[in-house]
Amino acid sequence: MKNYLVLIPARAGSQRLPGKNMKMLGDLPLIGHSIYYACQAGFEDITVTTNDFEVAAYAKSKDLNVIHRPDELAGNQEPVITAIQHSLESMSKKFDAVILLQPTNPLRPVTLLKEAIQIFEQENCESLMTVSRNAHKLGTIKDNVFEPYNYTMGQRSQDLEPLYYENGLLYIFKTELVKQGKLLGEANYPLVVEHPFAEIDIDTKADFRKAEMYLNFYKDNY
Repeated sequence: MKNYLVLIPARAGSQRLPGKNMKMLGDLPLIGHSIYYACQAGFEDITVTTNDFEVAAYAKSKDLNVIHRPDELAGNQEPVITAIQHSLESMSKKFDAVILLQPTNPLRPVTLLKEAIQIFEQENCESLMTVSRNAHKLGTIKDNVFEPYNYTMGQRSQDLEPLYYENGLLYIFKTELVKQGKLLGEANYPLVVEHPFAEIDIDTKADFRKAEMYLNFYKDNY
């Protein structure tokens, strides 16, 4: 097995759901679900990068490594790659690859990470991302006219060409890519996830309520 770093980015300053990383989802704060998931998978090198003192204190209470992210790397428009680069540069230990677990995607199938690592190593890919199928009939609107994009009018949904969206459940990528300013390489493996947890991505209060419902309904599979 490669030498992995599990990295959990949790910046302060969410505008649509203030304090969301420490907001309680079931018995754990939001960030606690990603921490618990990594710990249950048996990883020891787990790091939280944050500019939120409450998040940092919580992570330290779990005996995790905490990297204090500068505020200039934690703005609303700042890409996550800069936080990852800063984290790797701040650590003396070197890693072959990074497993990125975003707190905003707190619910993950139990076996997903094990499966992802197995594929990542067997396929010898540069990166791996989780995706889910989009079964919607999509289109564009031009001059108030709807134009189908991925289907023709009257076509059955089950006959649509498969399209997939990036669900954000987890990413794995070689540290070499990070040095190049990338998360995903040319040899990127799309791991298809069909579990309902893939629908959860928390940005708003409504997203949070949906996560609570899913956590309760699917708790036997979490």
